[in-house]
Amino acid sequence: MGETTSGRTRWRVFGLVLVAGMVGVVLMFTGLSQGAIVASFAVAGTSYKASADRLDAQGVVQYGSVDRSADQAHPVLVNGFRKAKLDNFCQSIVVPDLPGVGDITVKIAAPGGMTADNLVLGIEEVTGDLTLNNVEIGRDAGTMDKGPNGVTGGAGTFGIQADSTQISGLRQTAWSTTASTLKLNQVHITAGAGRHECF
Repeated sequence: MGETTSGRTRWRVFGLVLVAGMVGVVLMFTGLSQGAIVASFAVAGTSYKASADRLDAQGVVQYGSVDRSADQAHPVLVNGFRKAKLDNFCQSIVVPDLPGVGDITVKIAAPGGMTADNLVLGIEEVTGDLTLNNVEIGRDAGTMDKGPNGVTGGAGTFGIQADSTQISGLRQTAWSTTASTLKLNQVHITAGAGRHECF
């Protein structure tokens, strides 16, 4: 998957990669003690990718919103899940143009899967085979009540909610993730030069 290099460790480069990796982990997996809400922080200027063989979730809401970085607004589809389980989870973020290194990829792999409570995602794009169970399409997004507590859209805007959902072959590009609890099984976090994204 990655390239193998030999030679001495460049400690300055290692430090940059380590810091970038920790920042990426914190931004991607911050839990809010009062439960998940739509991203209430300024997002980084780079989106990230995530994949899973399958997602199973209960208590689903979807509606349009905006995530904001320092100098730009990013239209997103908010996906909220009361409980979610993802099989063979992978998430990657590319940190571009580091001095002396170029692009690096921070990758979080959890082959044992991931579970989450009150998971809320600001998604730019998602693909896969989708099933929604007991779905309401076109519901006023301000009145939705099946997702995480307090996760609703603007009054009078278009929303979708369902009792549960399944997505196989999940591939998504997102700007933000919040959750009250995230558990990653068999997690492996790496940082390497170049672009080695989940898909």
